[in-house]
Amino acid sequence: MEKPFEQIYLKFACAYARGMAIKARFDLPASLIQKNLDDLTEDETGEIITTGKAAGLKFYYFKKTHDDMPRVKRVLGFLRSIDMENLLDVGSGRGVFLWPCLNMFPHLFATGIDLLPHRVEFLDTVRQGGVRNLSAKQGDIREPSLPDKSFDVVAMLEVLEHIPDVFAAICSAVRIAKKYIVVTVPSNPDDNPEHIRLLTKKILTELFEKAGCARLHFDSVAGHLMMIAVLK
Repeated sequence: MEKPFEQIYLKFACAYARGMAIKARFDLPASLIQKNLDDLTEDETGEIITTGKAAGLKFYYFKKTHDDMPRVKRVLGFLRSIDMENLLDVGSGRGVFLWPCLNMFPHLFATGIDLLPHRVEFLDTVRQGGVRNLSAKQGDIREPSLPDKSFDVVAMLEVLEHIPDVFAAICSAVRIAKKYIVVTVPSNPDDNPEHIRLLTKKILTELFEKAGCARLHFDSVAGHLMMIAVLK
């Protein structure tokens, strides 16, 4: 029989609840807030999640079913084959990719960047709750404040189809990434009004080559196109 909350990433859900308690959104015993996340017992974990749910917190952001998404599984499979210490996740949103990634690579330092302040606040709440290898930044990948060659991997999953100046975003990714850029985009037209362009293999190849990166590998993944740009 499935244990309560077994379908969510408990570590990150607990961190979110503890972060919200730190922000005084609800009460948790100090012992549960201060204890290392990895040292929490099953009973303590259950208490944190149950108390958070009673206070109205939503934990569906941390559902494990996200890592069953074909494109997420394929990207994680690629990341398992390389050596990396840090990763920039562009357009992190609610963490659909971040939580499976940090779960698989617990020692990876991941930075999420997003334009929306409430998304950044959400990620930072998880950090405050104890996930110290996560950082969150509000902004645009095109910002010059991101140093050259500062991340082993730049992940741009379901992002480029939203960006008006897509070439500028690609140039920034090429500048920032030290080893690899991972891209996924829809491979077919859809009715999402936020998707302002369809990026084909031909278009991506032209844009990345123009940006100075010609070592590209493509794959099709369940209605999506995945591309790996090799920079090293």
